Amino acid sequence: MTEYDIAVIGGGPGGYVAAIRAAQQGACVCLIEAERVGGTCLNHGCIPTKALYSTAQLLHRMRQAEEHGILVDTPRFDFAKAATRKDEVVKKLVGGVEQLLKANKVELYRGKASLEGPGRLRIQRPDVTARLRAKNIIIATGSRAVRPEAFAVDGRNVLTSREILAIKELPESLLVIGGGYIGCEFASIFAAFGTQVTVVEQLPRLLGGSDPQVVKEVEKSFQQAGIAVHTDTTVEGLEVDSGRVRVRLSGRDEVSVEKVLVAVGRTPNSADLGLEEAGVKTEKGAILVDEGMRTSQAGIFAIGDVTNIIQLAHVASYQAGIAVANALGGDEKADYQVVPSAIFTLPEIGQVGLTEEAARERDLDFEVGRFSYQASSKALCDGEARGLVKLVAAADDGRILGASFVGEEASSLVAEAAVAMAAGLSAEALGRVIHAHPTLPEMVMEAAEDVHGLAVHKTGRKRNR
Repeated sequence: MTEYDIAVIGGGPGGYVAAIRAAQQGACVCLIEAERVGGTCLNHGCIPTKALYSTAQLLHRMRQAEEHGILVDTPRFDFAKAATRKDEVVKKLVGGVEQLLKANKVELYRGKASLEGPGRLRIQRPDVTARLRAKNIIIATGSRAVRPEAFAVDGRNVLTSREILAIKELPESLLVIGGGYIGCEFASIFAAFGTQVTVVEQLPRLLGGSDPQVVKEVEKSFQQAGIAVHTDTTVEGLEVDSGRVRVRLSGRDEVSVEKVLVAVGRTPNSADLGLEEAGVKTEKGAILVDEGMRTSQAGIFAIGDVTNIIQLAHVASYQAGIAVANALGGDEKADYQVVPSAIFTLPEIGQVGLTEEAARERDLDFEVGRFSYQASSKALCDGEARGLVKLVAAADDGRILGASFVGEEASSLVAEAAVAMAAGLSAEALGRVIHAHPTLPEMVMEAAEDVHGLAVHKTGRKRNR
């Protein structure tokens, strides 16, 4: 029996990256995956959602074509074709990951893995059970959508994010339970496709944790798109009848829709892994790890959503490098001070570090720089003048503490702020960097200059705290 240096359980953006990183350093590696490599992100989450988002964004732009002097008939939309394109994108990327694993000589096992003791794993398939040994084990089993019993998810009328990505016919109406990033992304996408969308959120506003000023821009776009938003509202009951769902909302009349999407969070995939028997400590289903991604048992590491530290694909990939380094004798520690994220609504959101609200709650002494898309020559040329850039900087030395973006290419613009934060740049230093003209990143420069009231293309007195 081959003894591997590292065995990785789970082939998502944490697991397959860990396997390849280990192989690149000369380790003998295997990867165990029960479904397709790529995990939820590639197969049932980030990528298929963004493929549909790209289609929704194109439709949005086509409907504005007349403003550019392009006269076209009202575009017709074929959801089945868009769904097929989405599947083809996923298939191509899955194949790419498989080729990367093969090229790096990572041995891929298909099946469900569980711990059997120190350095021992069992792989279960319907027709066979196999066992292997490994000096180190990295658990990267990800997470799954929360399915509250009260909402009776049936996969046909009441769906999670996984099931809604598998539908082949466009629903006439959709009610989204949960106004977080998953719910709001699907709301934007399906509204652009022509579905009548309703979003229900029990908190006072959508997208909790994002900058309130940024969220207001998204709420305005939702209103223009005809999306009904009910905040401070709970779903008191669901009933499926004759292919439709009757939804009882607190303090409101009953709503009847064709489909319901339950988007109320995700929970770690830690069941049936043999964790308790192996002495691996968990808390509320999440595997407990230290800064080096080590679990309570020597030689066993955990990364990604199953740790419930930050449920983002790129964080799982980052943690993969930490776990591999330490499994091979290093002593690296994870640092989460600079973690950018993107929300693919229409318009997009990009964010990193502290929001203005969070800085105030921490009683920090800070300054704020703002710049509007309406003052950007490139945004006006593109016909995408809705949005803003906001930088939060320390009052004493000008270090950038956080940034929030909403508008065209916000998901890309946030990278510049993240790099500046990681490099320890001050707002003044970032404002001195020459930016190409005319481009959207000039707004980052102007927001940085506005921290000290020096933005050239901004009128009026600078407002801070």
